[in-house]
Amino acid sequence: MAAVDIAKSEWLVSHMARVSDTRQLSTADERRAAVLRTAIGAFAAKGYYGTTTSEVAKAAGISQAYVYRLFPDKESLFVAVIEHCSVRMREAFAEAGAKATGSDPAAVLYALGDAYARLIVDRDLLLVLMQATCAASEPAIGNAIRACYAKEVEYVRAISGASEEEIQEFFSRGFLCNTLVAMSVDTVDAPWAHTLMAGIRHY
Repeated sequence: MAAVDIAKSEWLVSHMARVSDTRQLSTADERRAAVLRTAIGAFAAKGYYGTTTSEVAKAAGISQAYVYRLFPDKESLFVAVIEHCSVRMREAFAEAGAKATGSDPAAVLYALGDAYARLIVDRDLLLVLMQATCAASEPAIGNAIRACYAKEVEYVRAISGASEEEIQEFFSRGFLCNTLVAMSVDTVDAPWAHTLMAGIRHY
């Protein structure tokens, strides 16, 4: 075989190996994303302590052993779920900020608040974040949920230019919204519910 043919052959083998590695990586990434989406629902329903990796695996249609190939343990899986939810929030904020009707802090914060209200129509995302705060005594989970809100606060600060008081009010209303939505207070026809729901956007 000529030297040029040998070189071509070697290049082809190398290229096919790289393609194979890329496909395997892509498949693993896709499977990891699928497990995270499934895990959100599982953890939202039963919390960190009440959910098992075998339940997540069954819901995702994979073996428990494969879950452990993707995540070392349940704690790391839950931390990854928190990070996934955090990214989704910032993506929603970024899209809303770009569409805000004005550039002043009030207009931007209004747009972000509306985006958040629409985001938590997916109650699983909302409930996972609340479940994470309940399990924050676990060091890794506490670090993850604090990092989540640290990123959200700094992102809102950067995109809105709002004051400290405005940012605090924004997140205070968001936390109230979380609680009201989690308890389905919007379905309660009572004075106390009307008081707490006043001015709260929900979809």
